[in-house]
Parts: sequence; structure tokens; C-alpha cells
Amino acid sequence: MRRKLIPWIVLVFLLAACSDGGGSSAPVESTQACDDEPFLRTTADGLEFVRTPDSCFQDLAAWPYQTRYVELDGLRQAYVEEGASDGPVVLLLHGQPTWSYLYRTMIPILADAGFRVIAMDHLGLGRSDKPTDIASYSYLGHSDRLLRFLEALGLQDINLFAQDWGSVIGLRVAGLHPDLFARIIIGDGRLRVLDEPPYPEVQDPDVSEDLPSLFEQVPAQQPSLYRGCLRLFPRNDAEAFTRWMIYAMKALSFHPSEVVEAGTWFDIPEEDEAAYDAPYPSRAYMAGIRVFPSLVNDLPGATAEARLGLEAFERPFLTIWAGNDGGGLGGCEIQDELICGIPGAQGQPHVRLPEASHFLQDDQGPEIANRIVSLIQNDGLMTGNHQAQCD
Repeated sequence: MRRKLIPWIVLVFLLAACSDGGGSSAPVESTQACDDEPFLRTTADGLEFVRTPDSCFQDLAAWPYQTRYVELDGLRQAYVEEGASDGPVVLLLHGQPTWSYLYRTMIPILADAGFRVIAMDHLGLGRSDKPTDIASYSYLGHSDRLLRFLEALGLQDINLFAQDWGSVIGLRVAGLHPDLFARIIIGDGRLRVLDEPPYPEVQDPDVSEDLPSLFEQVPAQQPSLYRGCLRLFPRNDAEAFTRWMIYAMKALSFHPSEVVEAGTWFDIPEEDEAAYDAPYPSRAYMAGIRVFPSLVNDLPGATAEARLGLEAFERPFLTIWAGNDGGGLGGCEIQDELICGIPGAQGQPHVRLPEASHFLQDDQGPEIANRIVSLIQNDGLMTGNHQAQCD
């Protein structure tokens, strides 16, 4: 449930079957209690990681799906797969600090439409394995694992929906390997080309601090933050995102549910809050979600080629945006950057959903899923409400 009220300028979002992999001495996850001391595992290459016990995911609200795994370099990449095994592939990529639970209301609609629906958890998030050293995570590492995941499952003609860090990772893979993708749908995300790191590094990143929550006073019902494309509240994006990097990395109070609560139009039930926090029973499991915002400083030199690939992408490219995202990705100018720069976006029914904030999948999951179905089936029933302002 929500807490109190806070100035909205601090509300920031960026633009986040295999072997055991831990040796014969590792406990069986099904018998490990959620609050047991974390069991430290090591890959064959000496990388230390932890694995969230299965017991942490028992009886999750609206989550009946069986988790599957692909092992890459001794680390399990988790995903769920539903729908027709021979249907068109729909790949769903979440951002930070969520996991594939974010897609719980979209998966059944897409599966019932005859699609092969795959929702993957990034390394360190959800049910994927979690290296304990923040240095084990990088933007290129996430991108490489996604590509190898697609190759391991033999996915072709992919219909991608990605949001937040899922878009930063997914668009790089799509830009470098466009032939793998039949259509791309992006919600509140982007792929920036940067010449240098945009933000100062977090100092003493492994020193935890008792920082005041950035989200403690966010109201249950978001106020309107836009009038059309006009922001109603001034904000300093650089300052706000720097604060977010520090908070995510160091704050003892940081936990995913508070962020999702703050970044949704509607209030979230307590059982859903618990599900967002389920992968992280203690701070030992949180290295991946802590470091994710700081990976924006990995972008220089890593995205230019992919961006050129996207600027030649002529297959359907659709943007579905939250109309009330108070963070750095919510503005019309970010959405328009994609629409105006990618050939396949021309003539598509782009939309801004009025009762949706940054985590639009939680606010408007069925609406988004139905728009994806309409795009893939090319039924002509989908209409848009956003006309991009292109130079």
C-alpha cells in the first residue's frame, strides 16, 4: 500500500531445463526455507552467486506459471513460457527492479491468442541466479546473455515487447540482429547513444546507508503529471537520476515494491507488493537490482552500432507509452525520438495511455496485451492517440 506524499521531482526511473550449477553440496531449493541463511554457490569459473529458494515464491498472487531455466556460464537464466509451442513468439522483457511477474495480466491474453509467450528474468532479478558482487553485472553482459538466451531457445521472428531497462537491453540486441525480430513494441524505454558516462559514479557502493526513502510519501492515487505533452511539475533529470543511483545502490530501505508502488497510477494490493519483493529475502540477493541504474554509465561506446541498425528497421515498430510517467522516460520527446527515428514506426497507431505510469504493464496490462495481439494479427482494429512531433 502507499505511504504518504513526496515531491514528484524525486520520482525517477530510467531509463531494469539446466543443471544445478552450484556443485553437489548445494541444498535442494525446494527444501530451503525463504529466510534461511543464503547459500553461497560458485560457478566453475569461480563466480560467487546465490539462488533464491523456491519457498520464497510459494502462493504468489496471480502467478500459476512454472519456471524454466537456461544455463549460461553456470548461471541459471529464468523464464516462463505459455501458449502454443508453434505459435508466433512474443518475448516480454522487464526492467529494474521488477521481474517477469510484471507481465502476469498480459501473459494469459497473449497465450489465449495463440502466441508462444516467453517472459525472461534478467540475471540477478526474479528467479534468475544472482551473482553477489556488483562488478559481475554490466550492460554488455546483460545484452550478451539475452542474445545467447534467444539462441538457446532457437527463437526466430520474435515479437518483442520491452520496457525500461528491458528496452535498453532488448533494443541493442534487436539493432545488432534485426533479422531475429518480426515486430518491436516499446513502452517507456529508449536506446541512447552517449559519448561519455552521463552521471557520477556512486562512491563506496558496497557501504550500505540508512538513507530516507525516495518513495515513502508517494500517494496511492497518482496526481496528473502532464497536460498533453506538457509536464506540470519541473524536474532536474540529471540530479534526480543521480539520487536514484545512490539510493538503489546503498539505501538499506530500498526494496522493489516501494518503487513499483511509486511508479504506478493505481494502488497495488499488498499481495502483489509481496510478489515483487519475493526474489530478495535479504540484501545478499540484491546486488543485481542495486547496480542496475548505475549501468547507464556503461552505455558510451556500446549502443551506436545498434542504434544505426534500428534506424534501418522497416518492420512494424510500435510505441505504447504511459501518459503519466513522472520519470525521465515519460515525456513525449522520448517517445517521439523512437517514432521519428525508426522507419517501421511510421504510420503505426502509437498511443499514450492516460491511466498508466512508469510500470504501465501493472496499470494497463490487458490493454497493452490486446494492442500487441492487434498488431501481430494486423486486424486494423487498433487506434492511436499520439501524433509525434518530428523535425
